[in-house]
Amino acid sequence: MKALVVDDDLILADGVGRLLKLSGFEVSLAHDGKTALSTFASLRPDIVILDVQIPEPDGFAVCRAIRDQANTPIIMLTVRDTDTDVVAGLGFGADDYMTKPFSSVQLLARVQAVLRRAAPTSSNHVALNGCTLDTERNTLTLPDRPSIQLTPLEVRMLESLMTKPGQVVKTQALIDLVYGPGGGDKAMLKQLVYRLRRKIEGDDGHAPLVIEAVPGVGYALVAPA
Repeated sequence: MKALVVDDDLILADGVGRLLKLSGFEVSLAHDGKTALSTFASLRPDIVILDVQIPEPDGFAVCRAIRDQANTPIIMLTVRDTDTDVVAGLGFGADDYMTKPFSSVQLLARVQAVLRRAAPTSSNHVALNGCTLDTERNTLTLPDRPSIQLTPLEVRMLESLMTKPGQVVKTQALIDLVYGPGGGDKAMLKQLVYRLRRKIEGDDGHAPLVIEAVPGVGYALVAPA
């Protein structure tokens, strides 16, 4: 398996890298946000160990950028230990949050834990009204149309609605499910719904699934009238 370690402390990054190599990982290192994102794009690692205080973009921005394009497990490893920092990290999409100094044994245990949670399961398909959402490949297959590629945020939004067809899911519940607690707001969710509607409708404007807004309450997924 491949791991990406991102930390501007070269000695610490090298130490974490050696620890992961001893556990069988192929390790790449990055010491700033820009290099981290380019390395992630080319490497497509199985897990990312990410510091917050790195040269721009910082670790929170890197975390969010990765989460917008992939479901790769992310562990934040940082000296930033306030409740606000922890909530922000998890809200931006991190799977776990550890503070420095840390135990090597605990880090390895958490790495294995997030990898287990990320392992594909037999229930990675959700079907409704002739449409199939693949939550592993981030695709939506519609009747008589090619598969649509979705972002992880779009997948989480659509999965939340497809598993409760016809039911209104409250706005705040969707925000928490899609972005994590403290990681999104109503405006961001509204933009996400707009993008999803456009993808589902396609060029002909026909949508086999309709995301219906219920003002002041939330959203529901219904069949077209």
